[in-house]
Amino acid sequence: MKFAVKDKIFEITPGRPIIMGVLNVTPDSFYDGGRYSTLDAATSRAEEMMKEGADIIDIGGESTRPGAESVSFDEELKRVVPAVQKIVSILGAVVSVDTSKADVASAAVAAGASIINDVTALGRDDGRIAEIAAASGAGLILMHMKGEPRTMQRLPPRYGDVVAEIKEYLSSRVAFAVSRGVSHENIAVDPGIGFGKTLEHNVELIRRLREFSALGRPALVGASRKSFIVSLLGLESPDERLYGTLAAHMAAVMNGASIIRVHDVLAHAQFFRALEALKK
Repeated sequence: MKFAVKDKIFEITPGRPIIMGVLNVTPDSFYDGGRYSTLDAATSRAEEMMKEGADIIDIGGESTRPGAESVSFDEELKRVVPAVQKIVSILGAVVSVDTSKADVASAAVAAGASIINDVTALGRDDGRIAEIAAASGAGLILMHMKGEPRTMQRLPPRYGDVVAEIKEYLSSRVAFAVSRGVSHENIAVDPGIGFGKTLEHNVELIRRLREFSALGRPALVGASRKSFIVSLLGLESPDERLYGTLAAHMAAVMNGASIIRVHDVLAHAQFFRALEALKK
């Protein structure tokens, strides 16, 4: 299997995940909000993550943490586009833009982004992001989320079979993207750990992740320092959740995840490199 993003092709190798480093250029993200909100700080962190082993830098200008308020198009554009442009032109990074706004996605792709990471799976702006991805050859990540960040965890929805329902939903979104001209090889799927799910839902999704292979597309898992690890380990602060994050991502990769979205690039790169060496 391959994941094609503009002029780069990622070969999917079981047990060797593609590492996507999180770069939030926001003041209010749940873990690193405000640390990289200046252009110099964002560029420096991107360079650091690339040296640590990041394959992709995922730049987000609007927090999607539970309870987060939306930001305007102008504000998100102001945060994201200069960072994309500088990180691509100076560092040569493969950049993903974490947005659900079509006009932000379009501007970021024009500035050099190779991937659009849409937490609404084309649920906004009449699916225009699919057309932007199709025209540019950008990769497209489609994530499952019930509700919206502001309210999604107040009363997580009920599911009959959480894996079957989310797999069916993502299958329909992949089909929709393809109908808008996106190449099948340019699509990855994300079950949306922590987005409108209980602890039990998140655990079940990771445990049965291999079932998503029926979609024929790489699966991304982003469990990095998320609050469900509180319930697993009883740790309130995001600063304490690295080891739980490593365990969740190891389980996800063992069960078929091809891409992991992480805050701690160095720890994950070394961890999976050591695992691969031990297997050999």
